[in-house]
Amino acid sequence: MNLRKIQPADNAILGSIIRSAFDDYDAPKTGTAYSDPTTDDLYTLFQTDRSVLWVAEIDNTIVGCCGVYPTPGLPPDYAELVKFYLSKAARGQGVGRALMEQCTQSAIEMGYTHLYLESLPQFSNAVSIYQKQGYQLLDHPLGESGHTSCNIWMVKELNGES
Repeated sequence: MNLRKIQPADNAILGSIIRSAFDDYDAPKTGTAYSDPTTDDLYTLFQTDRSVLWVAEIDNTIVGCCGVYPTPGLPPDYAELVKFYLSKAARGQGVGRALMEQCTQSAIEMGYTHLYLESLPQFSNAVSIYQKQGYQLLDHPLGESGHTSCNIWMVKELNGES
């Protein structure tokens, strides 16, 4: 497995992987990354200061991504863990864990103190992994992601215990 930063040529395949995850889990398509216009041009989105999108490859084939993004409206030094999706073939292979660890390290290096994320009940497997990684459930959203269908909100303190 290889992790690298996004390149312009990655946009189409990553958009396809993201939308396929919503289809695979019968998750809502409106008010989520599925319908978010930035999903089709992730390379440009992640040119934003203090952001990064890591791409996972197996045998030179893109199998997933995960990023860190300074979503507007978050508290100071909070970033959002975003665009965390894997192809069906990559699930359960340790790819998600490697991406999450890389993003956590990147967030610390960029000076963030907390990582926030939003999810859906349909992605319950991922939510249980977030909890094992130290994310705590919140009772309300933070920031202005625009993903109004997401109703699971979590945060992790990066420099110590939550």
